[in-house]
Amino acid sequence: MPSSSCLDALRARLPLATVIGQKVRLTRRGREYIGLCPFHNEKTPSFTVNEAKGFFHCFGCGAHGDLIGFVMQAEGLSFLDAVQRLSQAVGLKVTKHNPNRNQQLLDVMEMATAFYEQQLRLSTGRIGLDYLHGRGLDDELILSFRLGFAPSGNACGAALRRAGINEKLLTEVGLVRQSERDLPSYDTFRERIIFPITDTQGRVIAFGGRALGAAHPKYLNSSATPLFRKGAVLYGLAQARSSALAKGVVVVTEGYMDVLSLAEAGFPYAVAPLGTTLTEEQMIILWRLAPEPILCFDGDTAGRRAATHAADRVLRFLKPGLSVRFALLPEGKDPDELVRTEGASALATILSRALPLYERVWQTLLEGRPLETPEQLAALEQGINTLTSRIADRTIRQHYRSLLHKRRRALLRAPGWSSKQARRQVFCHQWSDACRSVSTAPRMQDIADCVLAAFLLAYPQVLVRHVEQATEFLAGNRALANMLEVAATVLAERSDMDGRSLVSILERDYGTATAIGTLRRYLTAALQRQCSDPEADYQRMLLALHEQALTHDIEDLQTLLATDPSPEVWQRLQRLQQERSQLHKNKELLLP
Repeated sequence: MPSSSCLDALRARLPLATVIGQKVRLTRRGREYIGLCPFHNEKTPSFTVNEAKGFFHCFGCGAHGDLIGFVMQAEGLSFLDAVQRLSQAVGLKVTKHNPNRNQQLLDVMEMATAFYEQQLRLSTGRIGLDYLHGRGLDDELILSFRLGFAPSGNACGAALRRAGINEKLLTEVGLVRQSERDLPSYDTFRERIIFPITDTQGRVIAFGGRALGAAHPKYLNSSATPLFRKGAVLYGLAQARSSALAKGVVVVTEGYMDVLSLAEAGFPYAVAPLGTTLTEEQMIILWRLAPEPILCFDGDTAGRRAATHAADRVLRFLKPGLSVRFALLPEGKDPDELVRTEGASALATILSRALPLYERVWQTLLEGRPLETPEQLAALEQGINTLTSRIADRTIRQHYRSLLHKRRRALLRAPGWSSKQARRQVFCHQWSDACRSVSTAPRMQDIADCVLAAFLLAYPQVLVRHVEQATEFLAGNRALANMLEVAATVLAERSDMDGRSLVSILERDYGTATAIGTLRRYLTAALQRQCSDPEADYQRMLLALHEQALTHDIEDLQTLLATDPSPEVWQRLQRLQQERSQLHKNKELLLP
């Protein structure tokens, strides 16, 4: 039987809606997804997926279950086969579960927790209790989070040995460590405040300890054990879960004391990673609680650096409808200090004004970056492309790239860059290498791109309306996308310009002669054509480009299907073929 940690890892790594969405077309409705039930015939959707609670349910036929149950029912697999199939999908090794052994380890952790709690109330733990009271935590909160104290020496190990726990168990759960000099083992946590770390069911699986005095490190976590992997756990999750689900809000802080201080101040939906950057497993857990968790960081240099690192990390995991927001505290204050000096309302205001991820990304791109020369602006453009390339989801990547380049273009229109000469220098620099790339590309895709770009230059009124959409479609051809952006900037000042005048100015003043020369035959055809409805022609061209991309993807999947005839590949191929079929219908509607 697979271990509980293995099953928890599967559920953390594989979002339920993603797995079910491979077989059912799901639509988001509030905090749930709905679709047609795959287990019985129906015309009206009665099948729901609750990502936060981790189950699906059909109100029509009564089908119900979790991630593994869905795979069992949908593919007719046994429990073990379903687990094996899901494990292979995420590259996870299936570990066997020994229920008796697992419970033994949990029992040892529970005994240690009770020992630490007791020590906090004795004279030996007075220093720890005074510290917690001094940080504004009351006894009710201390009891709720089961805080404790580890005295000096080897008191915990000795107490548990007297209770019949053997050395192997103590070592396996990380409560004691073996000496390197053949001396007796020693307690892992000594003279530290103890923060029990629990699983989603509230069972203690590890500990964090804060040193009192000059001991190093200041904070110490349990090492990895059969019960605990720090990248798959969030401190305070068991306590925060119900409040986060009820409010639709979860706040991610930097440490144990931040979670406790926020809970004390009336924000019981805070959690913290365990001294590591956020992992994909942790993000999936957070997204089950709220679609946009708020990442809260101190306002000092270290906090801003941590926010930048977190933004870079989270970009890799983004899914449609799932993101994060950023709340930076005033410089020199952590959540506890802010609440004590300015009150809970000050923190509530900061959380309510948390920035979307894309705003934080834009700030990161601009921080410490001079923007006074063409080379520096080109570096900003390169930075946008590099950063957004880390986004795995193609649709989200395209939207981020489009939005951030729109911000970049706005900088060029700012007062400091309003002069014609300054813009000309920037654009000529951007084109110095890009123009040459156009002339060396005879592929069919590039020909189609050239036709579209030439058409838009010939009909400026269409270009002005659709520059964002067109440059997104031309994302793979940087030279053409840049030229359209240049043209849109020129048209922003002279909206009445016709196609011939626009091409002439671009060629004469903005260093685009090489590119214009490459486009010449396409431009000539576009300028000579008597187009009665340029808008409709543009839409037809976009559909043609989309169809070309779909055909390319379909051919790739057909090739893949020969070596990997899996249901996922087959279903994706069918979806793309259906999308192309719908595209044909749309094209017919646009035919003159």
